[in-house]
Amino acid sequence: MVKLDEEAYTYMNLRLNSEFGTLRAVLMHRPGKEIDRLTPYNKEFLLFEDVPYLDALQREHDAFSNLIKDASGAKVYQLRELLIRVLYDEKMLLGLIRDSLKRSGLTHLAEDIVERYSTAECAGILTGGLKVHELKRKIPNLDAGEIMDFAFAIAPCPNLYFQRDPMALTPGGIVFSSMKMEGRQREADLLRTIFENHPEFKDNVNKIYPVNGHDNPPSIEGGDVIVLSHEAVAIGNSERTDEKAIYHAAKALLAEGSVQRVYEVHLPKKRQYMHLDTVFTVLDENLVLTYPDAMNSVFQTSLYTLKEIKDDKVHIRREVLNESLVKVLEREIPHLEVLATADGNPDYSMREQWFDGANVFAIGPRRVISYNRNVHTNRALREMGVEVLEIPSSELSRGLGGPRCMTMPLSRARV
Repeated sequence: MVKLDEEAYTYMNLRLNSEFGTLRAVLMHRPGKEIDRLTPYNKEFLLFEDVPYLDALQREHDAFSNLIKDASGAKVYQLRELLIRVLYDEKMLLGLIRDSLKRSGLTHLAEDIVERYSTAECAGILTGGLKVHELKRKIPNLDAGEIMDFAFAIAPCPNLYFQRDPMALTPGGIVFSSMKMEGRQREADLLRTIFENHPEFKDNVNKIYPVNGHDNPPSIEGGDVIVLSHEAVAIGNSERTDEKAIYHAAKALLAEGSVQRVYEVHLPKKRQYMHLDTVFTVLDENLVLTYPDAMNSVFQTSLYTLKEIKDDKVHIRREVLNESLVKVLEREIPHLEVLATADGNPDYSMREQWFDGANVFAIGPRRVISYNRNVHTNRALREMGVEVLEIPSSELSRGLGGPRCMTMPLSRARV
């Protein structure tokens, strides 16, 4: 009976104490119109890597979400459904539309949009964007100034199906991301709006980051946050996450008391090491999957611990460790086993890491979902006793993110 009570408490408390506990609930976003907005000429402006075929992308994503439900029994929340629910608050809707129009300088049209579009249409606009000529269908006499008809009044968010980036759950609560690239900040704003206002989540939000009062917080992204153990979290100092953000997140986590150690992992500022979860993922209490070249490129790790809390002020200490990342992992994970992508074969490892071979999604201890194209990594995982469930990946992989990148676990069984 005690165990059942504990399970009920942990089901939706929006805290995670592992990367591999049996999955109970996860947030995903089914790709939509925002993908069809991509062209070879605007994809870089929209911070995307390629121009996927939407119908095939949706089929692959559906296969992924259905596999999660069938294999784990977890509840899969879809971003669009949650977003529509919170947008029934017209004040909230108006604020999000107005903020989304700032980049085009058309904020004066926010009220017209909210008045003429349904709530569901507005949800689609916030994710899939809105062009001036589309707006003119609703407002025939629209004066858009010098902005051309085919320009975006609101830009789309094609990276939104990578739900790992806009936030992160830790043992102490939620890190709401401050995205490095301005064009992606709206993704983080949408998720924060949902979780702080949706009736199913709002009472369980314990915000770790950003710090109250910080209007322009340093950047941090969810893919850089990995739970190592019951007592430790690692955060990547990467091209997308700043040292100052790690300091503030570490301070809040240590003060909250759920962890005793926060590691800052210094990654090379290179595209292939964009986030810490491209370097390694934790698959069980004693097993990690790594990309060897990236692991060997980590030469500095720092450790944050709590010094004291005095007069309501939190003081932490930072120690630079002269240890490799593997040594840090061995310290936190007893009897650690390290498996390299493609079992260490340099050619296959490099090829499969291009499609995020190390970025698998754990749905339970030694149970992972992986791209079917990463055949050598999947074979090596199976030889280690890992159950590997494969998903089609011809289109999903074009965004250069793996199964972990596409999922935001909201609840796992405690380990």
